[in-house]
Amino acid sequence: MSNYLKSLFNLRNGEEDKMKVLANIRSNIAFRGPNLWILMCAILVASVGLNINSTAVIIGAMLISPLMGPIVGAGFALGMYDFTLLRRSLTHLLVATVVGLSVSFIYFWLTPFKDPLSELISRTSPNFYDVMIAFFGGLVGVIAVTRMEKGNPIPGVAIATALMPPLCTAGYGLAVGNWTYFGGAMFLYTINSTFICIATFIIVKYLHYPAAKQLDERQTRRLHWVMTAITMALIVPSIYFAYHFYQEQQFKKSVQDFVTREFDNKGNTVIFQKTNYQTSPRLIELAFLSRKFTTQEITKLNSSLDSCNLKNTRLIIRQDSAFLAEKKIKPDLENNNENKEKLIIAQLSAELQSYRLSKDNIFPEANSIFPSIRSISVVNQHVYNASDTVNTTPTAFYSADKPLSKSDFSRLQRWLMVKLKVDTIEVYKRN
Repeated sequence: MSNYLKSLFNLRNGEEDKMKVLANIRSNIAFRGPNLWILMCAILVASVGLNINSTAVIIGAMLISPLMGPIVGAGFALGMYDFTLLRRSLTHLLVATVVGLSVSFIYFWLTPFKDPLSELISRTSPNFYDVMIAFFGGLVGVIAVTRMEKGNPIPGVAIATALMPPLCTAGYGLAVGNWTYFGGAMFLYTINSTFICIATFIIVKYLHYPAAKQLDERQTRRLHWVMTAITMALIVPSIYFAYHFYQEQQFKKSVQDFVTREFDNKGNTVIFQKTNYQTSPRLIELAFLSRKFTTQEITKLNSSLDSCNLKNTRLIIRQDSAFLAEKKIKPDLENNNENKEKLIIAQLSAELQSYRLSKDNIFPEANSIFPSIRSISVVNQHVYNASDTVNTTPTAFYSADKPLSKSDFSRLQRWLMVKLKVDTIEVYKRN
């Protein structure tokens, strides 16, 4: 049984000749000539993918990226105590990083589309899960590199370890002057590079690659301490960010439970929902299809937040009928036709409300003053012009048995201005 388990987990089965592996590693380190051109093209492709929020384009850029070369080279160098190879690897990694930042900075500086989309934002908040992805992805990568049959893992490793997107996101942060995005993306890039290197170091030591230089016990201990310090310097903040991410997800879950209990289960259709975990107090914004809440009801709902694990949270209910139209709310309703229909109804209702000038039926009063009038309607008329601005003009349309005299027409106009509380109004007779 013991021999079976050893053979089952034996990494030396199918191992490539060590000298051939090392020759291949050394040849893939340098960034000059074709390698440099491939890197710049990959950076541009990744930048475009991030800019248009295309996952497929970003994956394509990761597949053609040669960034893994110097990182794996640094891992081999550390495992073999080959400090000449280590300096060469780190130098070329620095060159690749500077080139990547420069090309992505230029692209995002020139592009007219600078809004941060989800693919960009997702590369700015690394956590411990990214450490795990980089480490285990790096293990797979270096195991594949040391095999005679390289197999299919290499493309998957390039995608999983994701070196290219965070580097381009850092370039975006520089281009728009957002240092939070730059710092978060560079931290993710550093995590990926470091833990791929550490994974490589572990496999190189396990497979007993020949040492280029013999270190005494003190030097070996110093090297291990340096590697441990770098590892902890990256792991500790990533654990904190992972905890923060967990807390945010719990907050969103509590919000959804609260909304379901207090509104959905009571037949109140929520057509807009927005949360903000970063503010103090945290915010929940809601808008409804038709339900209106009194000040007392809103106060009671806010007081119930503590019992729903939503301490230090404030509920805001948007009740302006034109809110949806003004904010141009477009939630993700691709797979929910019922909510999509409700949102369309609410937006049309808000749009109609913007044209409405009076809620009262003014005909009886107008007819008592001007007996010849048979009907009258008042609206806000929106006039669009070439400068893309909108002028709103109160307008009245009336029908009568005979045209009003000039004095009656002027009196009708003045009466409408007083009745509707407007400074001016256009009045027209229907044919």
